[in-house]
Amino acid sequence: MKKQLVILFFLLSFIDVSAQDKSSYFTIENYYKVKWGYAEEFINLWKVNHYPLLKKAIDKGDIISVVAEKPKLHSGEARRFDFKVTIVFKNEKLAFDPNLTKQYEKQVYPDTEKLKKDEQHRFELLIAHWDVMTERVEL
Repeated sequence: MKKQLVILFFLLSFIDVSAQDKSSYFTIENYYKVKWGYAEEFINLWKVNHYPLLKKAIDKGDIISVVAEKPKLHSGEARRFDFKVTIVFKNEKLAFDPNLTKQYEKQVYPDTEKLKKDEQHRFELLIAHWDVMTERVEL
């Protein structure tokens, strides 16, 4: 019996703990349309000012993943976006928590005034922003 328990614990140690119930994961795609010629500046500001806060939430386990993409080719103005970020949250409640990353601001950015100014500029470059909540379709 003791040998069986040891084997069971050994086998359980190989189970991916992150493979928990993924049905509660909540995915949002964030699309950003920026003034012509300012996409790279916007993306760099996002990477410097916003991503480190999301990374802290990843480290805590509140966010599962963050993937950023930009289009390789242009499209018509009506469908154009310059930057897309897909965030997978641990659950829906965390996805809509307005203070999810607030707790990390002072830790990551001691100069909160500079952060506020940089974020204001990032939003000045923005023409449009929309979010799309998605769910996986099993095939």
